[in-house]
Amino acid sequence: MERESMEFDVVIVGAGPAGLAAAIRLMQLASEAGREQTVCVVEKGSEVGAHILSGAVIETRSLDELLPDWKEMGAPMTTLVTDDKFMYLSSGAATKLVTPPQMHNEGNYIVSLGNLCRWLGEQAEALGVEIFPGFAAAEVLVDDDGAVIGVGTGDMGRLRDGSEGPNFEPGVDLKAKYTFFAEGCRGHLGRQLMDKFDLRADCDVQTYGLGIKELWEVDSKDHKPGTVLHTVGWPLDTKTYGGSFLYHLDDNQVAVGFVIGLDYPNPYLSPYDEFQRFKTHPAIAPLFEGGRRIAYGARALNEGGFQSIPKLTFPGGVLIGCDAGFLNVPKIKGTHTAMKTGMLAAESAFAALDGEDGPKELTTYADAVKASWVWDELYRARNIRPSFAKWGLWGGIAYSATDTYVFKGKASWTFNHHSDREALKPAAGQKPIAYPKPDGKLTFDKLTNVAFSSTNHEEDQPCHLRLADEAIPLAVNMATYAGPEVRFCPAGVYEFLDDEEGGGQRLQINAQNCVHCKTCDIKDPSGNITWVAPEGGGGPNYPNM
Repeated sequence: MERESMEFDVVIVGAGPAGLAAAIRLMQLASEAGREQTVCVVEKGSEVGAHILSGAVIETRSLDELLPDWKEMGAPMTTLVTDDKFMYLSSGAATKLVTPPQMHNEGNYIVSLGNLCRWLGEQAEALGVEIFPGFAAAEVLVDDDGAVIGVGTGDMGRLRDGSEGPNFEPGVDLKAKYTFFAEGCRGHLGRQLMDKFDLRADCDVQTYGLGIKELWEVDSKDHKPGTVLHTVGWPLDTKTYGGSFLYHLDDNQVAVGFVIGLDYPNPYLSPYDEFQRFKTHPAIAPLFEGGRRIAYGARALNEGGFQSIPKLTFPGGVLIGCDAGFLNVPKIKGTHTAMKTGMLAAESAFAALDGEDGPKELTTYADAVKASWVWDELYRARNIRPSFAKWGLWGGIAYSATDTYVFKGKASWTFNHHSDREALKPAAGQKPIAYPKPDGKLTFDKLTNVAFSSTNHEEDQPCHLRLADEAIPLAVNMATYAGPEVRFCPAGVYEFLDDEEGGGQRLQINAQNCVHCKTCDIKDPSGNITWVAPEGGGGPNYPNM
């Protein structure tokens, strides 16, 4: 069967904040100019918002610029932050700390980012944007000169061995004058583009954290809408970067989560189990008594910041949002920066589309980012995250205070990052960690929680978690690192089983459990695992995360 082809002025990969902001801005400009313009957004989730996961506390700066009347338009942003706390936890106590200025949330809103994206999708469609949910962009299309000319969506109905099944349908080629890649953190096409065009030649490696989140409905007497709490310390040691968040939304809902930097050295560490253990702290557990968990999810996030931003443009396309890595780590926010980069890309593309022969490479977009508040904001924050990698919790806090209050983020030096996977040390020199057994009320095992992410994949399809060398999991990962993939995956995708036929053990990949967090693609010590897009519509279906 032949693949169909569709042509647009701009194709955007990913219906997250960056992609939708770009789509809206493109159509706003076209409307103002009285110009016909075609924009398509392709989204691998079953619907807009299905794969969106964030804390989330939103700084409205970009939304104010994009849609100044968002309140009157009914944006799902109603819980204004009213109380902001920052605490250090020891094993049995909680000590209030001074909230760093970057983490002040006055004027910000606690939201479901998935619901905000659903609303942004509605605004985009009302302006004439075509959104195709349930279609995963699986390949980059290039012309004879090597310039990007669009993306191809993945085939549907292939069997596990790659052959065409009885319900096979070929993917569609979506071609465009310009293609925006807005896949979010560790986008698999973004990775390919960085290699193809050597976009990381003049920047540091990207570093990452893993964010794990549950949504709870708590007793009304314990619910305080607008309350924000962040913690550092227990259960992590002082050399491991990470901390928690608790955000009180409306309707007696509380978002609770934990973020751990993926540069941790101990292969016995399990981010998921650290999160479960955190909830048992005496200052945290009472909030959830009598409550119920209603959703679960996990997602990697960029932590490299300013020094890890790659070259943003290449012939035929651009990287926007977290595909490039615009998260402000000290703020614990990236939605406002992601949206702004999407808007700037839209403005550059619109200007280029004004003529018959616009430039192949939108270099004006990169120039606009560097001239914007996004660049200045990330520059000032650039040394804070790596200071924790250099000096641990207390050294990082001390340096960050100096950097913030004395140098105002403008020190004459810039710290560098190192690869997360290379930070992992052999198990022989590390201490095993004994995690308590889940109680099924406050703490849960991975597979039980995965059910609350509504994750689903068509079982008889090619595995989307690819091993470059099938011998490495046993020969290297298990032999040297005690099988860390069993622990760094927050969804129970990887397990080592007894091999009844050949003796010894074998790695089993339960791809159906995958919540698309991308941690395995990042933390595997040999770089042996590559995450690629499964069939469109597969993965989590987050209702309001």
